[in-house]
Amino acid sequence: MYKRQVVTDYLQRSGVQQYLDQLGFNLVGYGCTTCIGNSGPLLPEIEAAIDENDLTVGAVLSGNRNFEGRIHPRVRVNWLASPPLVVAFALAGTTLIDPQRDPLAVTASGEPVYLADLWPDGTEVAAAMAQVERAMFLNEYAQVFDGDAQWQALDVPEGKTYRWDPQSTYIRRPPFFEVQAPAAEAIRGARLLALFGDSVTTDHISPAGNIDSDSPAGRYLREQGVEVADFNSYGSRRGNHEVMMRGTFANVRIRNELLSDVEGGYTRLPDSTEQVPIYDAAMQYQQQGTPLVVIAGREYGTGSSRDWAAKGTRLLGIRAVIAESFERIHRSNLVGMGVLPLEFSGGTGRAQLALDGSELFHLQGLGDLVPGQALELVVERRDGRRDSYPLRLRIDTENELRYYRAGGILHHVLAQLAAR
Repeated sequence: MYKRQVVTDYLQRSGVQQYLDQLGFNLVGYGCTTCIGNSGPLLPEIEAAIDENDLTVGAVLSGNRNFEGRIHPRVRVNWLASPPLVVAFALAGTTLIDPQRDPLAVTASGEPVYLADLWPDGTEVAAAMAQVERAMFLNEYAQVFDGDAQWQALDVPEGKTYRWDPQSTYIRRPPFFEVQAPAAEAIRGARLLALFGDSVTTDHISPAGNIDSDSPAGRYLREQGVEVADFNSYGSRRGNHEVMMRGTFANVRIRNELLSDVEGGYTRLPDSTEQVPIYDAAMQYQQQGTPLVVIAGREYGTGSSRDWAAKGTRLLGIRAVIAESFERIHRSNLVGMGVLPLEFSGGTGRAQLALDGSELFHLQGLGDLVPGQALELVVERRDGRRDSYPLRLRIDTENELRYYRAGGILHHVLAQLAAR
């Protein structure tokens, strides 16, 4: 909070904030907004126009995240720009311009106004910066540990460990140590939970933004008595595994190729044409004791190194992710959660498998693994035919192999502590 308050003081002292206020760029609060999907709702009439006309609308922001659906579920495309360019595009009211050539606006007398007319020169910037003093920073941070009245009024129990509150919808005791490490000898009779294309990001896998009231996570929160207005975001509830596992693969823009022309976190069960939330399907498979796999295209797991993209995958009961290629950090995170990362080899990709969701998947030879070894995926078709495809194990080091054999890095560390 103090860091952001200092920025407010900078803007006010420099004289910039009054002009931003006149343009509608007001300071409305502190916290993660565009980064975490907390930008707030669109006007109802704008939402209606987008839905009724199937519009592709975009945002221009000076934040650090431009994933699909991150700013708002109905805002499909997002561009990152410097703060002055954000203001410039807002003045223009459209992204369908070249700001270096096209006018941003027209004066009351009909004169075009260009970006060059508004851009400050070095003297103006230096004069504004000269108003900012080091003492402003020191004064704010001198009180950084005091907090406000609400912070000071918090009841803080004594003790060396955190006291879990079973009623909390923000922080729950996670079940990672209660989940048994899966046997590593083989994966037999697995089902395909989802089939994805290229460039599936960690935000597609584990979104950080808005929680839809009709999603599995939204239903869970409503069952706990949380009002829709108080849902907050996935990012703010990342301490609650019940929310986060329900949010896994729940991004409004993710596309499961087992379904035709459907966006969002849905799949279908074998021998059914009905689409169901991926979480609901995973829970049905868990009740049956059925292992699961996910198959994807190139660059699986790109984007920020979000731990819940791997944690949620594990909690859904997914034993292996088979992709044409992986982003390096997410691949490592999967291993750390005891999920097997496998890569197609020999020129094979998901298209060559010709999957329809009715197949069974078998992986042999997992009990005596070595880093990077060749494996074979057996796909059992509805008619009983079996096709084999070459894979490469993307456990790349001996340490990673130890983590996987233990059931994940958490189990490995616990075993090491117990052995001391």
